Parts: sequence; structure tokens; C-alpha cells
Amino acid sequence: MKIVQIIFLFFLIVPFIEIYLLLQIGGIIGVLPTIFMVVFTAVLGAWLLRKQGMATLKRFQDSLNRGEIPAYEMIEGPILLVGGALLLTPGFFTDAMGFACLAAPLRRKIARYVIENNLIQTQAGSPFQAGSPFQSSKPDVIEGEYRKED
Repeated sequence: MKIVQIIFLFFLIVPFIEIYLLLQIGGIIGVLPTIFMVVFTAVLGAWLLRKQGMATLKRFQDSLNRGEIPAYEMIEGPILLVGGALLLTPGFFTDAMGFACLAAPLRRKIARYVIENNLIQTQAGSPFQAGSPFQSSKPDVIEGEYRKED
């Protein structure tokens, strides 16, 4: 199944799940408490997103200061972004998925899985790729100067 089909199914199925859960929970606890819970989870999610995002940014900067590639942090950033978007979307199912994205141990496991299985491809000329202009020259390269005389 292609990624486009998965995303299409996600956008098709998730609203039905959200409506079902909102109706069921609203029928059990009432309309106002349900609305309060949806707003509360959005506010709590925004606060947690800010806190987790700043911690990830600090780890990113610390890795750069040590001269290391901040691979985990570069993958955790988009996961945090998706988690924040899910938390701001009204509903209980998306809130559960958003809080799962904000959970540091789960986010770290997802990042490790992405790194170990090479799920992200680098482009040609990337500074992290062998033979890039940012790395030392290959042994078959002869350095010199060129001057054209007329």
C-alpha cells in the first residue's frame, strides 16, 4: 500500500472515529464536560509541546556543540510537530495519538527505528554523505590551479 493511500484512509477514517467517540463520551458525561475536555487537552498539549520542543532544541544544540550530528533530534522535531497538530485537532482519538507523539520514550523509539532502518534518504551533495564537498578529498583528486593564457 502506498503512502498516499495510507494518508487518504487516515483522513477518511479518523473523522468517523472522532465523531463516534465525541458522541459516546458526550452521551455519558454530557456536552459541556466533553467540550471542556477537548479544550483542556488542546491547552495541555500546547504546553507539553512547548516544553518538549524546547528540550529537544536544547539537546540539538548540545549535540552540535559537541561536534556530533543531532540525528535523533532531527527526527524527533517532525514527530513533535505532528503530535502538536494532532493535539490541536478536536477529538479524543487524535489527542491520544498526539500525546503518544509527545511521550519521550516512544518518540525516541520511533526515531531509533527510522535511523536503523534507513527510512530517510539523503540527497546528493548532503554534508552527511560520502564524497560530499564537505568531506576530505578522494585520493584520485589532483589539486591545482588553472590559468588560461591567450
